[in-house]
Amino acid sequence: MYPAIFLDRDGVIIENRPNYVRSWEDVHIYPQSLTALASIHNSSFKIIVVTNQSAVGRGLISLKTANVINERLITEIEQHGGRIDRVFMCPHTPDEGCNCRKPQPGLILRAEKELSLDLTRSIMIGDALSDIQAGQSAGITRTMLVRTGRGVEQVNLRKSLDLKPFQIFDTLSDALDSLK
Repeated sequence: MYPAIFLDRDGVIIENRPNYVRSWEDVHIYPQSLTALASIHNSSFKIIVVTNQSAVGRGLISLKTANVINERLITEIEQHGGRIDRVFMCPHTPDEGCNCRKPQPGLILRAEKELSLDLTRSIMIGDALSDIQAGQSAGITRTMLVRTGRGVEQVNLRKSLDLKPFQIFDTLSDALDSLK
């Protein structure tokens, strides 16, 4: 069984967009995230993206378009020396009540099953408390919030939720550097 580093996409690897990422033109990769992902290329961890993409469920983009954006992002990361082993995406809207939309742990649990992962040795990195909740609900003990994306506002909300302690870093690069 493998440990994994679970990463949220929007706000961690790429910039959040107020009107959703609808095409490749909307993708703005944080330069430090490319360097950070390259630095863990040879890691024994599986590197997994878990992302909510309600733009699909809202009819703003097709599932095919969402998958093409993710594939192109992986290619860009690989061209900069990094790797993503797999992307797990929830296409549902918040009101659909699925078990895969974070803060529910469904995407992580699906990854665990499909990739033979050891969640107790895994890490979750996100820019929202829903990422932290999903990781902790799935049994991930080391969770990290980054201040990129929505992270700055989310840090101030943490007292309102019943969360186990988690670490806070400025960027994905800082979070991954803490693992070395």
